[in-house]
Amino acid sequence: MSGPLEGVRIVELAGIGPAPYAAMLLADAGADILRVERGPAAAPSAGPHWDVTARSRRSVAVDLKDPDGVALVLDLVRRADALIEGFRPGVAERLGIGPDECRAANAKLVYARMTGWGQDGPLAPTAGHDIDYIAIAGALWPIGRAGERPVPPLNLVGDFGGGGMLLAFGVTAALLEAARSGQGQVVDVAMVDGAASLLTHMFSFRQLGIWRDERGANLLDTGAPFYEVYETKDAKFFAVGGLESKFYAELLAGLGLDPAELGDQDDRTGWPKMKDRFAEVFLTKTRDEWAAVFAGTDACAAPVLSPAEAPGHPHNEARQTYVEVEGVVQPGPVPRFSRTPAAVSRPPSPPGADTDEGLAAWGVPAPEIARLRAAGAIG
Repeated sequence: MSGPLEGVRIVELAGIGPAPYAAMLLADAGADILRVERGPAAAPSAGPHWDVTARSRRSVAVDLKDPDGVALVLDLVRRADALIEGFRPGVAERLGIGPDECRAANAKLVYARMTGWGQDGPLAPTAGHDIDYIAIAGALWPIGRAGERPVPPLNLVGDFGGGGMLLAFGVTAALLEAARSGQGQVVDVAMVDGAASLLTHMFSFRQLGIWRDERGANLLDTGAPFYEVYETKDAKFFAVGGLESKFYAELLAGLGLDPAELGDQDDRTGWPKMKDRFAEVFLTKTRDEWAAVFAGTDACAAPVLSPAEAPGHPHNEARQTYVEVEGVVQPGPVPRFSRTPAAVSRPPSPPGADTDEGLAAWGVPAPEIARLRAAGAIG
């Protein structure tokens, strides 16, 4: 293990989406995380299981409907600094491993809960997905072009930006406080809250009177021709973000355009004509030819790369933005720490494949592991 969280122990009740992503971030940063799977265990020799968000931690299989399995989780909680769960509200309580039971076992425990709607409110007991959470948060509506429907931004805004990253932040903040106070607490992380938080800048723009509640009419939503994506000669795409006047000037220079031809950059009435002109010019060269034109400039212009292409970009290669683990290319640990670097400590394990190793590493005696297996409480 390495990283600034080395020595921190976290129990992760296995789930999908944002909770595993947060656990991955924390584990890459050095936390010793034991991922508790509810299903049967895979064979220890099954090899890596390429759900990349499961990397850097061991996986153990525990029957959470078995009283011995529940007792085992509470025993692990006594040895832990935090617990992460992503069940619907009330599920952990029904299993006997809710906040009350866990914090009775360990008063210093940080109990972090990841849901879409949160632990309370009228929608809390209902199902949902990223698209639903960002829809009512107000984050989906502005994303899209003028006259078109909102475009779901994959599941980056709810699941991962407003969910997983917020969960990792919440766990870390609560751990810092627990180290001072000696008391843990429950961290209620909701994707709807996180997606709303990501809109803070937009709310500032609205208050300043520089944001119209209209898709495709503003600086950052494809309304501005100098903050747009354009098709190139080879049917690929190029992104430009020349917002500031000095960067805009460099953008025009690269495109070979006379500023006098286009009018005032901030005159919105001229934006449609300007956008048509930019589109016309971008079609005269391939994406990579434009990349060569703008290389080393401050035009804020970049080629649009696919996920398959991105690892090969020279900047990403130089920073090791992507890493290769046992032949699988994947995003590397973030952020960068100068003295205690984060790292991918191990490839993802098949669910439950590390049951003996993981429990032993957390101090569960071998006879107890054998007893639990014989009783069917573990895989």
